[in-house]
Amino acid sequence: MTGILEQFLQFFTLSHIMAIVYVLNALIALGLIFFDDSKSPSATMAWIMILFMVPAVGLFLYMIFSQHIARQQIFKMTEDEQEGKNALIKMQKEAVRKSMTVDDDAVTGRWKDMVSMNLEYADSFLTANDSVEIITDGKEMFERLCRDIENAKYTIKLCFYIVKDDFVGRRLIELLTRKAQEGVKVRLLMDALGSRSIGYSDLKAFKRAGGRYAFFFKPLIRHMYFRINYRNHRKLAIIDNEIGYIGGFNIAKEYLGYKKKFGYWRDTQLIIRGNALTTLNERFYMDWRYASKEELDLIDQSVRYAFKPKTGDIHVQIISCGPESEKEEIKMALMKMITNARKNIYIQTPYLVPDEPMMESLRMASRSGIDVRIMIPCMPDHPFVYRTTLYNAGRLIKEGAKIYIYENGFMHAKTMSVDGEVCTVGSSNFDIRSFRLNFESNAFIYDKGVTADLDERFMADISLSRPYTQDDRDRISNSERAAESISRLLTEIL
Repeated sequence: MTGILEQFLQFFTLSHIMAIVYVLNALIALGLIFFDDSKSPSATMAWIMILFMVPAVGLFLYMIFSQHIARQQIFKMTEDEQEGKNALIKMQKEAVRKSMTVDDDAVTGRWKDMVSMNLEYADSFLTANDSVEIITDGKEMFERLCRDIENAKYTIKLCFYIVKDDFVGRRLIELLTRKAQEGVKVRLLMDALGSRSIGYSDLKAFKRAGGRYAFFFKPLIRHMYFRINYRNHRKLAIIDNEIGYIGGFNIAKEYLGYKKKFGYWRDTQLIIRGNALTTLNERFYMDWRYASKEELDLIDQSVRYAFKPKTGDIHVQIISCGPESEKEEIKMALMKMITNARKNIYIQTPYLVPDEPMMESLRMASRSGIDVRIMIPCMPDHPFVYRTTLYNAGRLIKEGAKIYIYENGFMHAKTMSVDGEVCTVGSSNFDIRSFRLNFESNAFIYDKGVTADLDERFMADISLSRPYTQDDRDRISNSERAAESISRLLTEIL
């Protein structure tokens, strides 16, 4: 083996190798320009810059980070499943057109065009008999989840980006193991990268008890992640097909406020009961079927639980997006909320890294006299991204938007509310990665009561925050400006 390597190095000098790398980079750059229309012009230019500024490293990064998942059609439906879903969507489109009032006092009437867009563009059903509860404290959320799991009699389905091998993750797995021993059907779906600290040995007892688990985008060789840029970022739970969880909390000690670096962890999770669980069921089973390779009839698994007794009168649409589609469904729904706003827009996000169309929507809203308020963390968990967040905050401050930096720990909530009428909570951050690269799910809620609850929590958080103003922007150092300049150039591929 050593002899072969020596012969290779004798024949190929470093200059030969670099020449090959440059040729490959040039071919990739030409391919990006002429054949890859999945990337925006700014993303294309960012990749070309990396390929030629750091050629060897750039080639490696491109091979790891720039796969085109949409071509792979990873979430396939059978012909019967697709026909069934299309028929239901067609029926609801007709119902929406015929039944929804146009009275401005009726929330679903005023937002009828958004409901219709989500039906048409995102294949998202509108359900009307739901109840929604908001939780913002990690300890409360985890205890509620454990209690609902403890009380489960039939099925438990969990999908989390992060399940860590710490006392929080171990408690969850032990509880799931016990429920599996009781005969409850338990499925646990984790992202392979986000939950990399969980090993097969940690799940032996769970599997022996009859529980089933799967890792999304599991690498052939552990810790060698060639799809590192595309992660299942969803946080979902469906228990007995009666209780659903959706939001930003993962399963790890920092989400309960037990990590000193972050302190109190401010996040938002919804507990939903009603027909919206049908859509959550479908989303879970689509992800599970791909990751586990288990043969499941989607119609049988989801639709038989479609019609629930009335649990409330709240209208909900569950919207999912991911790199398997180029439609950016959640981003489009958010932009529709922003452009329809008349009074106020309140946003909480750990990362403020939207693309230019989204930035222009926010800038236009601010210029129009709409009260735009955005809350971001006081500390970075990804320093490079945080610099871009501050840069974009500065751009919006110039247009009249109000920016608040949350100082009571780490702000991880992913929420937006508009005009006290419609709001959204889910796993999607306000950034390009969530809109285009990650697999995400958000609940869009058309209800004044739920929106008022979210707004009250936002206002309470303002008292724990400090305004970020133009004076703050004027005081940043040259090195900070340089860091922001470099970071923003890579916005499209962060």
